[in-house]
Amino acid sequence: MKCAMAVAAEKMPPETGGTLHRVTELLGGARLLAWRVTSSLDAHEMLLRGLPPSALDHLVGQLTYIRKADSLEKAFGMSLRTYQRRKDAPAKPLSQEQSGRAWKFAEILSKATDVFGSQAEAEQWLERPAIGLDQRRPIDLLATPAGVELVEEHLTRLDYGVYA
Repeated sequence: MKCAMAVAAEKMPPETGGTLHRVTELLGGARLLAWRVTSSLDAHEMLLRGLPPSALDHLVGQLTYIRKADSLEKAFGMSLRTYQRRKDAPAKPLSQEQSGRAWKFAEILSKATDVFGSQAEAEQWLERPAIGLDQRRPIDLLATPAGVELVEEHLTRLDYGVYA
């Protein structure tokens, strides 16, 4: 008879562990996060406490093509000025909402990197109008939960070769 953990692990999608690792690395890894994320529940607990501003700095520093303030504002839900103020208060964690949006952006970037083969291609895709999103830029849709869902669904369709 299998233990409950083994059964749960079999039901978990195989990419979940890899996705968690890639997302935490985009945010600076356990060193910057001061948290070891081994499950979605660990991520949840960490996000409730708030990400350190250095994690967001690390994520933004990883971006090659996405540099426009309006794009970052839509992705993270904070203005450039708020982002700059956050850098001046490194001890104060991001809010739950800001942490959640940064995490979600890292998840989407990770998934897009898998689909397109490189982070550079993924970032360029986020910045370009997409036919499957009614000519909207995926990064613009990240401003709302409904838009995030559309982008995730579109990435899944692209991953499976369904473009419409």
